Amino acid sequence: MRKNEALAGARKNKGLTQEELASLLGYSKATVSNWENGYSNPSLSDAFKISRILNKDINKLFSGLYVQDSHTKSVKESI
Repeated sequence: MRKNEALAGARKNKGLTQEELASLLGYSKATVSNWENGYSNPSLSDAFKISRILNKDINKLFSGLYVQDSHTKSVKESI
């Protein structure tokens, strides 16, 4: 498990709470918390959405992390 400090920092710099980011993505606060704390990772499509919302390069947010094919499937590919 590896915390995603880049994601948490970018979210905070944008002035969003976990709940606000989750709402923009259609997920629960717990999902965003799990991504930031390394319990799970977003799908590739969600990673791109997060990148656009936070106005950060996707590689800066998720470099070295695996992304999931879907929210419930196992890890499949990396960025």
